[in-house]
Amino acid sequence: MEKHLVKIKSIKHITHDVLQIVTEKPQKYNFTPGQATDVAINKTGWKDEKRPFTFTSLPVDDFLEFIIKTYPSHKGLTNELLKLKKDDELILHDVFGAIAYKGEGVFIAGGAGVTPFICILRYLQSKNEIGVNRLIFANKTKDDIILESEFEKLLGDNFINILSDESVDGYVHGQITESILKAHVNIPATYIYLCGPPPMMDAIEKKLAGFHVAEKSIIKEAF
Repeated sequence: MEKHLVKIKSIKHITHDVLQIVTEKPQKYNFTPGQATDVAINKTGWKDEKRPFTFTSLPVDDFLEFIIKTYPSHKGLTNELLKLKKDDELILHDVFGAIAYKGEGVFIAGGAGVTPFICILRYLQSKNEIGVNRLIFANKTKDDIILESEFEKLLGDNFINILSDESVDGYVHGQITESILKAHVNIPATYIYLCGPPPMMDAIEKKLAGFHVAEKSIIKEAF
């Protein structure tokens, strides 16, 4: 297993609990949009504590970007990331990932499950191929929405926000229901890209099965 030591070029909050970390990019380190790598911190006691994070930069960029939700109460790796600063080092491993773009469809994400879709949608935009792709994005509150303004610019009316824990004008309140899926998923002639907490993914897959969506049309990865 290859390991790459990279310095942090910048680190900042983009929501109250989400970090944007930009690092150096190792030579000949390649990935496709939607893929991830295991990341550890080059500090005593943390070098073997690795977690998977998705690349949110484009493959052609000369840097790597990760957008990472932190969980301070867990006292784990993401909490330790909050203590890092510019020029601290991360350890990157091999590239992997089950999500890859196959064609136009509907992206369905829960919270930090949106990260594989960030790179894919940015990549499509760079090629002027956003098309009729849609993003259904479920969060607890408006403050939890990652990159809201960027998704609005990328997708316009094809960016649908759902908030479970608060009611806000212009945002759907509640869960991703069958009626929401019927309204926004062109069944069966579309791909479904699904990433989020396993209970959410299971619930959506059951709903999609009721619509006779073929399993081969669902591209998914749990986080």
